[in-house]
Amino acid sequence: MKLKLSPDAIGGLLLIAAAALAILMDNTALAPYYNALLETEGTIAVGSYGLSKPLLLWINEGLMAIFFMVVGLEIKREVTSGELSDMRSLALPGLAAVGGMVLPALFFWLANNGDAQSIVGWAIPTATDIAFAIGILALLGSRVPPELKLFLLTLAILDDLGAVVIIAAFYTADLSVLSLVLALLGCIGLFVLNRFGVRNTSAYLFIGALIWICVLKSGVHATLAGVAVGLAIPATRDKEGHSPLEELEHNLHAPVSLMILPLFAFANAGVSLMGLSFDTVMQPISLGILGGLALGKPLGVVLGALAAVYLFKAKLPGSLTFNHVWGAGHLAGIGFTMSLFIGSLAYTDPAMNANVRIGVLAASILSALAGWAVLSMAAKKKAGPLETV
Repeated sequence: MKLKLSPDAIGGLLLIAAAALAILMDNTALAPYYNALLETEGTIAVGSYGLSKPLLLWINEGLMAIFFMVVGLEIKREVTSGELSDMRSLALPGLAAVGGMVLPALFFWLANNGDAQSIVGWAIPTATDIAFAIGILALLGSRVPPELKLFLLTLAILDDLGAVVIIAAFYTADLSVLSLVLALLGCIGLFVLNRFGVRNTSAYLFIGALIWICVLKSGVHATLAGVAVGLAIPATRDKEGHSPLEELEHNLHAPVSLMILPLFAFANAGVSLMGLSFDTVMQPISLGILGGLALGKPLGVVLGALAAVYLFKAKLPGSLTFNHVWGAGHLAGIGFTMSLFIGSLAYTDPAMNANVRIGVLAASILSALAGWAVLSMAAKKKAGPLETV
């Protein structure tokens, strides 16, 4: 019998392979070549004006802007016609997402309270890696109800929306007023295009590229330009049923999940395991991330879902049970891409970044295994909504 993998499952496996390759290279004789590759300068120039950045920054601030544009597209689609358009349906994943952000941050705070340098990474365990979490879920195939993917996807999108707000509010460098004003003018241009019903996505992408350059120079993280473009793309359908938003999201899904996210994982997952010991994992930063993602996430998601059901009278859709919610909470603890990304913004000290990578990798592996185990058990046993809670 042939095993047929969905695109989501393939994307998840590629992420795992890319991270494993990075760790392998960084712990063998290939380490100098790995680091030299990431430090290779790349330049884009038009006439006398150009941008020169190491490959690592082109990936983290350039390619990841495309990923965040897809996040913006997903958020807008859900708000206009999806799960986020119905406030009653939003209560369950919404409160689960809130719980899944607050408790991990609390776990990190408990582990790092009193250290002014390390506490700035409090947001690292609040994030969820959509591609990784959905990829693991896809590997379970028909053994989980279809409603679970929608629940997890909505929860992860809300997590990413929270991450966007957190990055904009807490992880910005010294601001350039002129660059911010130019970026704002670009956003106004996007609004005007949308307002006048322009459906050619090339126009939005051209202005988006200019906004990206301005935001890059402003001190605000450049990936937020991608969110602005994603939110500006028209979602309305024409007479033939075509939507610029849905078409662009469809066209970008494969490049993002199969190329951009694995490249990010390869560039950021490399961590030296030389001298790694129990004491290394028990460093406050690593411990805070491990506790936040592996324990805080599932606990927060389940408590948030319970609050939605018993305080706001929300209902678990279809055949979804709290067994599934519990498993989804563990999968939401796969912070990986987003957690590594926030960690790179929070710390400049290489030692702290190493602790971030160790904590994120350990927590993501544990969360993936726990999510798989819980959902596999849930597939074998139909439980009532209060069982296993």
